[in-house]
Amino acid sequence: MEIRNMTRGLGMLAMSLVIVACAGGLGGRDYDRGDARQAYRVEWGKVASVTDVKIEGQYTELGTAGGAAVGYSLGRVIGDGSGSRVAGAVGGVAGAVAGREIEKAATSEAGLEIMVDMDRGDTLVIVQSAEVAFQPGERVRILFGRGNEARVVKP
Repeated sequence: MEIRNMTRGLGMLAMSLVIVACAGGLGGRDYDRGDARQAYRVEWGKVASVTDVKIEGQYTELGTAGGAAVGYSLGRVIGDGSGSRVAGAVGGVAGAVAGREIEKAATSEAGLEIMVDMDRGDTLVIVQSAEVAFQPGERVRILFGRGNEARVVKP
């Protein structure tokens, strides 16, 4: 019975990591489904500088719950009787914290801080994933979307 609980917990953690891996990216060429058929304002500029940055990961209830299930299952294996329940509770809390941090680490990514001198005279800084490299002096398009959303793309 305990092996089945542990397997179920590991399965939930694996499923949460797969879902996290499939999450949308933050690159200039990544679009959410809701972005399709939306109009973007396009402006032109020249890359002034590019700085490597780290885009912090995020966590959801899925990573926390998956970690809690795994921790609880592993904790229940220790001891018997009421000791098993206490170890399961402690393992659940520790697993929740670990699952949350694992998910956060799994969703972090390398990014670029791209400073662009716009043709209209001002300067913008946009942070996006490092999937496409940019060089100072390179001519680029800036796509402006909803709210303050913008992305840098090559012509």
